[in-house]
Amino acid sequence: VIRDGPQVEVLNVVSLHGGLSASWPVAAPVTSALIVQSLVGHWREVGLPGYAQFDNDMIFHGTHRYPDALGRVVRVCLSLGVVPVFVPPRETGFQAMIESYNGWWQAKVWSRFQHADLEGLQGCSGRYVTALRRQRAARTEAAPDRRRFPANWELNLKKRPRGRLVYLRRSNGLSEVTLLGRTWPLGQVWPNRLVRCEVDLDQAKIRFF
Repeated sequence: VIRDGPQVEVLNVVSLHGGLSASWPVAAPVTSALIVQSLVGHWREVGLPGYAQFDNDMIFHGTHRYPDALGRVVRVCLSLGVVPVFVPPRETGFQAMIESYNGWWQAKVWSRFQHADLEGLQGCSGRYVTALRRQRAARTEAAPDRRRFPANWELNLKKRPRGRLVYLRRSNGLSEVTLLGRTWPLGQVWPNRLVRCEVDLDQAKIRFF
């Protein structure tokens, strides 16, 4: 909380290849609409990645109350040909890169300066991101090429999503995994194993590896 000001949340992103980062401090709460706006603006600027990794918070995935429900962030990714990847619940190792960046942002931006208001915090955050990008320029330049953002793209949330999603899940003692609001038997004796679940929306199939 900014003293005598609003409660603040920050949406952070960082690329696996190149360490390209961006941050959006806003008055709480962060909404799925804000995430979509931020990601679309970011990808228009730097190009489209092949994959985008998220944790399992409903703000990224969509509601877990109903089976087979996909939220707007997932639908935006799919409509742009970006594969959403959801990490295993309660396993922090897969989040190490973004958690590291979260820690740096808190240390270098939030804790180092006293922020009079949200606009001051946003300015400070922007300067930090610019400096970090400059520092990592050679590493970012060496990263795989990104696809261009399509010039005529428009978001249509009513259109049936197409493409592929990936869920990393830990199977239970009965060799089952839970995703999309359902429990799936793996058909293999894989108790307590880390499983890659690929949801192919075009072929209406789920493959387990």
